[in-house]
Amino acid sequence: MARRPIALVTAGVLFLEAPGIVAINAVMAGFLEAQSMSLAGMDPDAMVTGTWGLGIASGAALLLCGLVALVAGVRDRRPGRFGRALLIGCAIVHGVLGAVSVGLLGWPAFAFLVTVLGLVVLTLVAYGEERAKDVPEEVPAVG
Repeated sequence: MARRPIALVTAGVLFLEAPGIVAINAVMAGFLEAQSMSLAGMDPDAMVTGTWGLGIASGAALLLCGLVALVAGVRDRRPGRFGRALLIGCAIVHGVLGAVSVGLLGWPAFAFLVTVLGLVVLTLVAYGEERAKDVPEEVPAVG
């Protein structure tokens, strides 16, 4: 099965997506800073700081997910419990963002997010439960 290439492609895509999400948040922070408007009385500087924080945290999370997929692909072993939970969370976020992006950004953004979602899920499924290989088959009873 093509488990290793799937995990490596997933890792590459997540590594490329991480700086992109930081850049998008940097642009939004720039707009917030240039407008210097408050939202429901909130401090504009706090909004800029929050946008930067969200961008950096999202980029770090994507890098961590990419690292989990990369290690799984290099070792050709399934990720541990924490790694699988991290990839499942990544898949959920991509699914929700994909659903929201259709109306806000259009079909190309949706297609990209769903493609990443598919790669992450395919990595999780490809490295699913390991079958016990040293369990002997049942021997029919003679009699």
